Amino acid sequence: MIRITFIGAGSLGFTRGLVRDILTFPILQDSTLVLMDINKERLEFARKSVQSLIDKGKYPAKVEATMDRKEALKGANAVICTILQGGTDVWRYDIEIPKKYGINTNIGDTRGPSGIFRAVRTIPVMLSICRDMERYCPDAILLNYTNPMAMLCHAMQRKTRIRVTGLCHSVQGTATMLANWINTSMDRITYVCAGINHLAWFIEFKKNGKDAYPLIRKAIMKKKEIYMEEIVRNELFLHLGYYVTESSGHNSEYNWWFRKRPDLIKKYCTHGTGWNPGKYAFILNEYLKTEKTWKNEIQKWFKQGAPMSLERGHEFAAYIINAFCGGEPYIFNGNVPNTGIITNLPYGACVEVPVLANK
Repeated sequence: MIRITFIGAGSLGFTRGLVRDILTFPILQDSTLVLMDINKERLEFARKSVQSLIDKGKYPAKVEATMDRKEALKGANAVICTILQGGTDVWRYDIEIPKKYGINTNIGDTRGPSGIFRAVRTIPVMLSICRDMERYCPDAILLNYTNPMAMLCHAMQRKTRIRVTGLCHSVQGTATMLANWINTSMDRITYVCAGINHLAWFIEFKKNGKDAYPLIRKAIMKKKEIYMEEIVRNELFLHLGYYVTESSGHNSEYNWWFRKRPDLIKKYCTHGTGWNPGKYAFILNEYLKTEKTWKNEIQKWFKQGAPMSLERGHEFAAYIINAFCGGEPYIFNGNVPNTGIITNLPYGACVEVPVLANK
């Protein structure tokens, strides 16, 4: 029986969505789903959520919950990591302290002072997880969703024997957004995307086999509502000719010209209509709000009968696990060592490129 372990299962949104996706694959429907978290209350809510999905779909899967990481990893075929090391009480200082010295941060989970300190805090924990995997499930794959993605994966890929890749939804999310902008469906779109996590570029984006960039440029330049949806990313595209993954807020950090003065922040990072235009401490503030409401929200969800579609979502993890366990091979964008794949980035750096998953 296939055993899939979730480290950081108290990330309730991620856990519910990933379990739903996993259970849509026939060869995974009788899996044992092992949930592990250091927060007992969140872990119990996660267990109840997963059991609700199993019951709703009438799947033969089983769910286990434990606060013992080593116990959770024993015999695992695949491990999914969604931890936030230190929690928001610690993470907030990554954002607030640099602000005192003039560094206005939107997300702070990738690079800059905020990303570096987050990496320093998280790398030892990730390596510890890998050491436990080397002992208790050495043949398992590790799918990481924790940021800063490139730094964490680089450390794990250099220092452990575990097969690990990092996953992000910014590639498929951006591709879908661009398809919508040119009024087409994803089944007509093909693309090649490569770079660094949160800063990967669509070096090809085609509709029905033809270059779709002229259509995208026309949509951005002619329709104000499209330009306003992603101001920073659209400016980058209009100047560079290629579209980049992740939000305008993220990219305003990676291209600091957009954040170097208050007037530029106001012009480019406050008026966008997308999910993250670039306001200061955006995600931190969202997390702080959620900490006050998450318990009531999950209890309300249960009282309503735990409504949730059983249709598969767009995250890569379930497809990869299905392929790894003998299902259909799957191509996804993952974070792997650069072995000459991208020639103008350092050899050995962690890059986000198309990857083939199979048994």
